[in-house]
Amino acid sequence: METYDYIVIGGGSGGIASANRAGMHGAKVLLIEGHKIGGTCVNVGCVPKKVMWQASDMLEMMNRDAKSYGIDVEVKGLDFQGLVERREKYIDFLHTAYHRGLDSNHVTYLEGHAKFVNETTVEVAGIEYTAPNILIATGGHASGMKIPGGEYAIDSNGFFELTELPQKVVVLGAGYIAAELSGVLHGLGAEVHWAYRKERPLRTFDKMLQEGLVEIYEQAGLHLHSRSVAAKIEKHEDEYTVFFENGESLTANCVIFAGGRKANIKGLGLDKTQVALDERGFIKVDKFQNTTQKGIYAIGDVIGKVDLTPVAIAAGRRLSERLFNGQEKLFLDYDLIPTVIFTHPPIATIGLTEEDAWAKYGEQEVKIYQSKFTPMYFALNEHRQKAMMKLVCVGPEEKIVGLHGIGIGVDEMLQGFAVAIKMGATKADFDNTVAIHPTGSEEFVTMR
Repeated sequence: METYDYIVIGGGSGGIASANRAGMHGAKVLLIEGHKIGGTCVNVGCVPKKVMWQASDMLEMMNRDAKSYGIDVEVKGLDFQGLVERREKYIDFLHTAYHRGLDSNHVTYLEGHAKFVNETTVEVAGIEYTAPNILIATGGHASGMKIPGGEYAIDSNGFFELTELPQKVVVLGAGYIAAELSGVLHGLGAEVHWAYRKERPLRTFDKMLQEGLVEIYEQAGLHLHSRSVAAKIEKHEDEYTVFFENGESLTANCVIFAGGRKANIKGLGLDKTQVALDERGFIKVDKFQNTTQKGIYAIGDVIGKVDLTPVAIAAGRRLSERLFNGQEKLFLDYDLIPTVIFTHPPIATIGLTEEDAWAKYGEQEVKIYQSKFTPMYFALNEHRQKAMMKLVCVGPEEKIVGLHGIGIGVDEMLQGFAVAIKMGATKADFDNTVAIHPTGSEEFVTMR
């Protein structure tokens, strides 16, 4: 049996970050990964998604916007397979970079599937490894469709396995993954039909963002189908027909199910420990990332709290600082986490929605500032895509508890505003900041 100070199960962004930080502080660390290093984000998430989004965005600019600036562009076509090949080469480069980082921090990397033998020991390929501290950072996976023919729908992983651009696609789901994939595919040239259960998608986001995205996507030519719940899928040669509970149907070359996600805990042997799960099947943790088993911790998508790569990284690093650098009180504050959705255009959000602020503070305490305008990018364009921004403020001092935006460039605007809001900025603080003109970000400091 091999002994370590720290065993990390899961070589995704959070696990790697925690392992490296522990190694930096002199801990003897073992990192175990059953699939490709980098986890969801690097292999079938944030990184390849952003590459595809950027390609899609470039095509939109050339096909839709270049002419308005007097630029005569001829787009001869999209080499989708070439794009995918170059994307995968970039991911291979990141794999190498991760291994270099682990080596520099003296972290031992082991490829294989870990299974708990007891609360301090795991087994990989018949060999046991033990440590007083074990981190579960195994992430999550897409949940499949539980309807007849559901196996015909690919998930977000399947999207990244495509080597040809489908001509017509049906995207099922109301969340941010469905929103992103719909926009990417449309920008790349596919005919996109996005179907979701309720009246609007992105139901946990501010109503302005929900309505704004629907308006922009419909203006751009995407086909949106509200109140459409898939009942079954049938395959006919190379096409698939989705039948909905409302009696309607759609036929396409590809069906993508972008529904919820589940924790990766199968085969982990949690029954050999006292690690408890919540009612949704995610691992229970306290604010210090402690599970209900002493010496076992969990971060990232496997806890089902905030499924974002930077959150897992931040939680993992703080945990290692607490365990191996004497910072006993250090933990990640899960409030006011900035989030960007790479739709077309992007969505940026932090803090409470307008509705949530009403519920928490009462309508009398909440004041809303909003702006809707055409960014200067579209000043010469017949296509007049709007941007929408909102500040949610509370109390007589008008402390900003929510900031929301949809429009070109809001993804890069959010980080600085998030710092200010995390520090407790008020509307007066924003008003007292001189605007940068002409930019979209100036709207956030000039609202009346």
